[in-house]
Order: sequence, then C-alpha cells, then structure tokens
Amino acid sequence: MFQTIPRAPLILGLAGLLPFLWGALTVLVPDLGLWTAQTLGPRFAGPYVMLFYGAVILSFMSGVLWGFAAWATGTLATTGYALSVIPALWAFFMTGGGPTSAGMNLIFGFAGLLLLDLQFARWGLAPAWWMPLRLLLSAVVIACLAVGVFL
Repeated sequence: MFQTIPRAPLILGLAGLLPFLWGALTVLVPDLGLWTAQTLGPRFAGPYVMLFYGAVILSFMSGVLWGFAAWATGTLATTGYALSVIPALWAFFMTGGGPTSAGMNLIFGFAGLLLLDLQFARWGLAPAWWMPLRLLLSAVVIACLAVGVFL
C-alpha cells in the first residue's frame, strides 16, 4: 500500500505528524510535558500543541481540496470548491470552548476530512495514492488527539 505513495508526499506527510506525536508524548510523559512547557512554552506541550497545529492542518487541507477542485469543471468544480472550505471553517468555529471540546471537535473534523478526501478521490480529482496516505496520516492524527482528549 505505501509503496504506491511517492516519496516526497510520504516523507513530508510523516514529518507533519511530529507536532501531533510530540503533543501526545507530552501528555503520556508528564515530566516531558512540564519540561516542554518550561523550556519552549505551554503552547508546545500537551493537548495545546495538537489543538493549535490541528486547526492549522485542517485549514491547510482546505487548500489542498481547493486545488483538487480546480481540476474539475462546471457543477463538480462548484461543489468541490464549496466542500473544500469546510475543514477551515470547522477549525475556525469548532476549536474554542476549552481543550476537551476543541480536541473532540478536531477528531470529528479530521474524520470528516477523511470523508471529503474519499469523495474527491471518487470523483477522480485526487491522485491514486492519495487515500492510502490520508488513511495513514488521519489514523495517527486522530489517535494522538484522542490521547489529548481522553488521557
């Protein structure tokens, strides 16, 4: 499955998981979280790094979907553009209210993004390797966010 993903998107996608993995690690290892908060600032520890970065990534993914929509024409293009703004709007409107609700909303946001990815792939607007990459990245992101919400 992963052999079909081009090297650059795979490496960059995996590198993009680092803030999520770091955030989850600082939740699981409280001393590391304390050190991070004292050394780098609290925004870079625990659920906070995952929440901030998660909102950024949902917004980034809106741009990716917009790019896919640009390959379409007519009604499909219009539908694609309309759907592509949902992740950014979700991040903007749904990440307030404290870390637990923001984390849950990001989990739902990334799950919904995966459904949008699937739809764009079904329309033939995403490359064939897109869904294997998105499944891998989304699973890790959602698992890390779950650590921040539930532990």
